[in-house]
Amino acid sequence: MFGRLMPREGNFFELFNQHAEQIIAGSRELAALMNNYGDVSTRRRHIDGIDTAEKAADKVTHETVTLLHKTFITPFDRDDIHKLITHMDDILDLIQDVAESAMLYDLQRITPEAQQLSELNEMCCERVKTAVAMLDSMENAEAILKVCTEIDRLESDADRVMRAAMSKLFRDEADVRQLIKLKAIYELLEAVSDKCEDVANIIEGVVLENA
Repeated sequence: MFGRLMPREGNFFELFNQHAEQIIAGSRELAALMNNYGDVSTRRRHIDGIDTAEKAADKVTHETVTLLHKTFITPFDRDDIHKLITHMDDILDLIQDVAESAMLYDLQRITPEAQQLSELNEMCCERVKTAVAMLDSMENAEAILKVCTEIDRLESDADRVMRAAMSKLFRDEADVRQLIKLKAIYELLEAVSDKCEDVANIIEGVVLENA
């Protein structure tokens, strides 16, 4: 009796899409920040944009978890729903960490490698959004799995850029403080692509279990 009174599926897919929009917004702001870092006023605007996206995404995450507790029959495994939305939220948290760390460390310059990593992250985030948008129908299974493979490839590209950046940093950077700061920024940027891959793996698992 009580089960009939509870929502059967809720609006999970719409919430996933809303969150993915904020991920895209945050990743674009981060790429713009890395590519326009020299202008202090522009820098502040992009950081504010990231903060706005992160707060909006947190709200969507909270709504999703609340809905999960209220929904009797979910569109797919409830643990996977929780993992998906929380890992998506982790992407934006890491994007915010990059921006905040650059400011806290008083980083004075951004390297081409950091710019390249931020651009790869933006591409990863765009594909996360694409995969999430198709998740409401298992007729899209093949296309979703293809996008997940693209995310994996981009993450591998980010790994290669990261390794090359670290090698160059330790070889060429004479200022130890700058080396420490840039190393931390590289690691955070690479972690964003790692988290996108985690999301892709969750989506891939959902598709393989439900298609």
